[in-house]
Amino acid sequence: MTSRDCRVALLVNFIPPYRVSVFRALRAEVRELQVLVSTPVEANRSWPAEWADLPVIVQRSLSVRKRWKRPGGFPEDGFVHVPYDTIAQLRRFQPDVILSGELGVRSWLAAAYKQWHRDVRLLLWATLSERTEQRRGFAREQLRPALLRQADGVLVNGASGARYITSQGIPPMRVTRVPYTTDVAAFSAMPVERPDAETLSLVYAGLLIPRKGILEFLTLLSAWAQRHPHRRIEFQIAGDGPQRAALDAVPRPSNLVVTFLGNVAYDELPRVYGRSSILVLPTLEDEWGVVVNEAMAAGLPILGSVYSQAVEELVIDGKTGWTFVPDDQGSAHAALDAALNTSGCDRACMARAARAHASALTPARIAREIAAAIDRVITPSPVRA
Repeated sequence: MTSRDCRVALLVNFIPPYRVSVFRALRAEVRELQVLVSTPVEANRSWPAEWADLPVIVQRSLSVRKRWKRPGGFPEDGFVHVPYDTIAQLRRFQPDVILSGELGVRSWLAAAYKQWHRDVRLLLWATLSERTEQRRGFAREQLRPALLRQADGVLVNGASGARYITSQGIPPMRVTRVPYTTDVAAFSAMPVERPDAETLSLVYAGLLIPRKGILEFLTLLSAWAQRHPHRRIEFQIAGDGPQRAALDAVPRPSNLVVTFLGNVAYDELPRVYGRSSILVLPTLEDEWGVVVNEAMAAGLPILGSVYSQAVEELVIDGKTGWTFVPDDQGSAHAALDAALNTSGCDRACMARAARAHASALTPARIAREIAAAIDRVITPSPVRA
C-alpha cells in the first residue's frame, strides 16, 4: 500500500484561506481525503468559512476561549477545542491514516482510535516552535511525550519545531519538516520591479495584537522617521484587532504616513503587497508566519523577527531581507536602519531572490512531502540487526 491507496482523515481546528490550496493538493495525492474541523472559523479571525471543494465535516465540539500569559510578557488569547465526536467520525470514515493537527484533545482521541484499530497509522502535525512552547504549563509538558510516543510519525514546520519534538524523546527519523505555504502563484503574478520612488512603502499584514509586536515596531519606526526628516516613509497596516486605537495614538512625524487598511480579503492581499517595498513582521512569537511566504512570492524582501519560524527558515539576512531580535532594541534598530538605507537597486536584487526562494514552496510540493511521510509510516524501513 502507498499513499495513493489510502483513505486519510485530516483533523484540524479550522481551515484558514492559505491552507485550502495545500489541502486540495494533498487530496490529489491520496485515494480519499476527509477533513474534520472543530469549528468553521474561530471567533477572532476575520476570514470567511470557505474551503472550496474540499470534503469537510464540521464536528460537534466544545470551544473554550482561554488567555495565556506568555514568557515575552504579553497576553495571548486563543481557543481550546474539544471535538467530542472524533472517534465516531473516524469509525464512520474508517481511515487508513489519521493526520491530526495540534497536540491536544483531538490528537488524544485519534490516538485512542488507533489503539482500537491497530492497522491504522497516526501522523501528528505539530505546528509549533521552541519559542511558542515555552512555559505552556505542567500538564502539557508531562503529557506530550506520552502522546508523541503513540504516533507513527510527526510533521513539523521547520528546524525549530524538529528540535522541540526530538527534545521530547522522538527519534529524528520519525520527524518530517513540512513548511507552511499557500497558493504562491497568485502572489508571484505581481511585478517584481518596484518604482524607485522617493517614498519607501512598508506593509504589515496580520492581527493587531500584543503578540505580533506591531505597537513596539511602530514606535521604533516613528523614532527613526523623526531622526531622518528628509526621508518619507509610508506604512500600510492590513488587519484589525484590539491594538488598533493604541497604534493610531502613537505620535509620528509628518514624514511618516500610516494607513490603516482594516481587514483585507485574502484575494486582495497580492495587490496590497504589489504596491509595497518591504514586508514587516515584528512578531514576539509565531510558529510560522505565512505572510512571509506570500510577501516573498510577491517580490518583497522581509524585515522580520527571528521569533517567526518562517523568518528563521526563509529569510537570509542581507539576501532576501533583514532579521532582528524584536525584544532587543539595538538589534531591531540596526535591522530597520539597514532596510531603510538599502538602495532601490539592491532591494530589487533582494526582491528577485525572495521570489525565487518562496516560489519553490508550492502547495503541490508540500502535498508530495506529506504523502512521502504517509508512505514512510505505512511501510516503515526495516530495522537492521
